[in-house]
Amino acid sequence: MPFGTKADATPSTAASGAGTASVPGKEQRVTKQRVAVSAALDELDDFVSTQELYRILQNKGVSVSLATAYRVLQSLADDGLVDVLRNGEGEAVYRRCAVTGHHHHLLCRNCGKAVEVEAPAVETWAARIATEHGYTEVAHTVEIFGLCPDCTALRSAGKL
Repeated sequence: MPFGTKADATPSTAASGAGTASVPGKEQRVTKQRVAVSAALDELDDFVSTQELYRILQNKGVSVSLATAYRVLQSLADDGLVDVLRNGEGEAVYRRCAVTGHHHHLLCRNCGKAVEVEAPAVETWAARIATEHGYTEVAHTVEIFGLCPDCTALRSAGKL
């Protein structure tokens, strides 16, 4: 699955994402569905679309509607508890990231495997460019796409 642009979301160290949100003045109800979606994300290593997550939940026998899965994932993203990227079709994909600050991703175009990376040189460059042009309150995203080692091996073996 090819991946595209990243939406602005800053991950949190919250393990479950359930309960009170990390956004001041905004509280989220603790629901079985929110806890189930959050727990499923905790078990995944790579980005997942809402429909993929919905299928995972259904296969586990968890009763969550697709609409509720969309709402919960968007809420978690709004609260900064998950990172959001757009895949090649423009569909949002979600992942709970281990890094708790601003970071970037190295993504496999084939299987979707993601590696979190910090890039101090990119941060310095972005700040310098913004300052040179008089911009303030600047945000940026940088995502690097390629083939992971496993997919590279598959391609070399003619299996991809």
